[in-house]
Amino acid sequence: MSRIINVGIASYGMSGKLFHAPFLQAHPGYNLKVIVERHREESRERYPEAKIYRSFEELIADDEIELVIVNTPVQTHYEYAKTALNAGKNIVVEKPFTTNAVEAQELDDIAKGKGLFLSVYQNRRYDGDFKALRDVVSENMLGELKEAEMRFDRYRPGHSGKDHKEGDKPGAGNLHDLGAHLIDQAIQLYGFPEAVFADVFAMRKDMIANDYFEVLLYYPRPFRVRIKGTVFCRESYYAYILQGENGTFMQQRSDLQEEKLLEGIIPDLSTWIATPEGFDGILHTVINGEEVKKETRSEIGNYMGYYQDVYDALVHDKKNPVPASDAVMTMKIIDAALQSSKERRAVKVEQ
Repeated sequence: MSRIINVGIASYGMSGKLFHAPFLQAHPGYNLKVIVERHREESRERYPEAKIYRSFEELIADDEIELVIVNTPVQTHYEYAKTALNAGKNIVVEKPFTTNAVEAQELDDIAKGKGLFLSVYQNRRYDGDFKALRDVVSENMLGELKEAEMRFDRYRPGHSGKDHKEGDKPGAGNLHDLGAHLIDQAIQLYGFPEAVFADVFAMRKDMIANDYFEVLLYYPRPFRVRIKGTVFCRESYYAYILQGENGTFMQQRSDLQEEKLLEGIIPDLSTWIATPEGFDGILHTVINGEEVKKETRSEIGNYMGYYQDVYDALVHDKKNPVPASDAVMTMKIIDAALQSSKERRAVKVEQ
């Protein structure tokens, strides 16, 4: 690598342990120099060469740190990201970017005004199952699109105990957590919608933050996108269902990266996981005048692609893989969905 980038991670919770530290450590272009742990030293065993700081302030005061990963609870993203930008740091911010679109836009404006790099960690763009869907759309395999459904379901009838995700705080709830992934993917595939209609509430007993969402995105042509997530899904649906004038594509959520990271597998720039066993999709359409119906197998995903793209943006002046402007659009839709659910009406959105 032509240059090594010194990186500091703001937290060593789940996202730090699974989605950031392993990839930064394995990528030859980064030096994982600092990890913030306020009270413990869990990172010492796996990353003995990294310094441990006890506060975010110590991290951004380190002149050798070029890139800061803001992966603390969403309620702190705006404050921490703004502080880091004002300290002259390039930053990656975990999704959801902020608690609302106003905060998101301000951070984007600050970064642009200072000429600093600001990217949002939308790793699900690098899932193999999403890549399969993207290929069907980009290759126009279904003809004119009519309807899409995108789901991120789990079976979690109990409470996690994480107040920043399930408590009475701005940005808490499933819509911000998993909905942010689906909304980002929808925008990437289909563009920004004209209006939003949503139903967002808490299904679990004694739950404050929302754990169920259904969001309908209106597009100018006769096309609709439905985004949905629930914590009461013991048997999974197809994660992606796409209907077009020529046929249907259905794709299971089958990417194995999170599972393998939980097992302690070390990621790599090259392929580090296998493709899903068996088929995980169905394509039924018309190609060159002939009806085609077949089972499909998704591509291999790799979250390392995100950090490679970040490296290329910082060192080789390539495109930011997830610019803050993308996340601003996602936050606008989340804001509109919450308003729509509260007022029980469709809400227009402007890009």
